[in-house]
Amino acid sequence: MELLVIFVVALIVIGPRKLPQMARSMGKAFGEFKRVSADVKRTIDTEVDKVERQEKKVKAKSELMAEDAAASMQEKSGSDADAGDAAKTVEAMDVTPEPAATASKEA
Repeated sequence: MELLVIFVVALIVIGPRKLPQMARSMGKAFGEFKRVSADVKRTIDTEVDKVERQEKKVKAKSELMAEDAAASMQEKSGSDADAGDAAKTVEAMDVTPEPAATASKEA
């Protein structure tokens, strides 16, 4: 119904001779608008994809760094425990190490 009213008003205002030419011009304008909007959407989607890929890379890098830090902490706590075990073993053996100076004189 609304389209019919618009058509009648356009026919009266523009006239029957220029109406087909005006319709073609409007069709071209709408087509151009559609093409430009699709191009803008494609550009935005491309940029969003780039940002998401960078975000994934940063997240993967931070997770890897966190895993490395956790492994280093476990390794350090393990070596501290090994040093403590070695000290306990030396105490249990009750061995006093010879001074380096006397050992070199004897040789």
